Amino acid sequence: MSTDLNAPLGKDRKRKVKVGSSSGRYFSGGVTGVFAALVIGLSIYPYIQPDKLPPAVLSDATAASDDASSQAEKTKLPGIATSGRQDGANVERQVMDDGSVVTKFSPRGRESSGPLIIQAQTTQDPRLAGLPNDDLIEETPEGKLPIVGPDGLRPFDYYARPWSGARGTRIAIVVAGLGISQTGTMRAIEELPEQITLAFAANGNSLSRWAPEARRNGHEILLQVPMEPFNYPQNDPGRGTLVSSKSAATNIANLHAAMGRMTGYTGIMNYLGGRFLAAGDALQPVMQDIGERGLMFFDDGTSVQSLSGDYAKAYDMPHAFADLVLDEQVDTEAILKKLDELERIAYRKGTAIGVASGFDESLSAIAEWAQEAGGHGIEIVGVSALADNAGR
Repeated sequence: MSTDLNAPLGKDRKRKVKVGSSSGRYFSGGVTGVFAALVIGLSIYPYIQPDKLPPAVLSDATAASDDASSQAEKTKLPGIATSGRQDGANVERQVMDDGSVVTKFSPRGRESSGPLIIQAQTTQDPRLAGLPNDDLIEETPEGKLPIVGPDGLRPFDYYARPWSGARGTRIAIVVAGLGISQTGTMRAIEELPEQITLAFAANGNSLSRWAPEARRNGHEILLQVPMEPFNYPQNDPGRGTLVSSKSAATNIANLHAAMGRMTGYTGIMNYLGGRFLAAGDALQPVMQDIGERGLMFFDDGTSVQSLSGDYAKAYDMPHAFADLVLDEQVDTEAILKKLDELERIAYRKGTAIGVASGFDESLSAIAEWAQEAGGHGIEIVGVSALADNAGR
């Protein structure tokens, strides 16, 4: 696809088909606060917390990194100040016999042979899913912004929806544009299977209410930020749009204003943005900020000129592209055919990601398809499970 997705975000539409509720609940991520220590040798080697470098000094820090410099040179992207992870920890996820998921964090770059202390933490306990982790929040005038925790824990890891860990055929579906229509948003949260990822429009209403509700219902969530399309301003994505002709400071300020509207999300998704995603000088500081905050970037795949994947590799941050827009034709039967096509992509590649808007027809088709997906040998997962450079 070479153009932006022009369908309106989740606008009110006449209800036609009631979506059936999904079966099963969000399984537990394990016991919260597990701490494991492995001591090797006779003395204790302290676990040193990496400091989170502000953007102003990133270029100095990365000058000392051969990997960062070589990667930036290799990609030849404008404005690259750093590549390489900003979380400062090795992250390893393990699915236990009882179905719980344990995430293990260990310091990077150990050169001594002293003992190693490993801290193991789980993803968020589903019973607390509506609450943010205070260690992953920065209080700012724009609101509560996501940050990497002092131990290297990223919001991407903490808020990610657990999955089985099996390497079978996996599909993620992102339903976007939520928060615009109250009735459509409520239906998506309450009636879609909890494995479906929900993306909330930054210009939506009552996000501080809808985001925790979606989390409590087991959904992984994204924040959808408006970005400049090629026919801007005739086609205006709305207040706070990131625009390629504006300064980096202005775009970052608008990004942070959007980020502060809700908490608990694993990443940022574009709304439109064909021109902005192709403008390297404008996109670079935005991608850098998203990566430094421990978030993924999910690209809806509607612009073949998008550079988001290149910058994600340069900054070693989680990233995913949608393989297919499911509801370019807003008709239930047409959407079901697109879902069949998504299955074929997944069988061929092993994984696939579909994206849709919060129309009644889309919700009905996705819910119907999801009831049969397991019988087709497909595991529906949160979009974070299919991200590149996830570091898991």
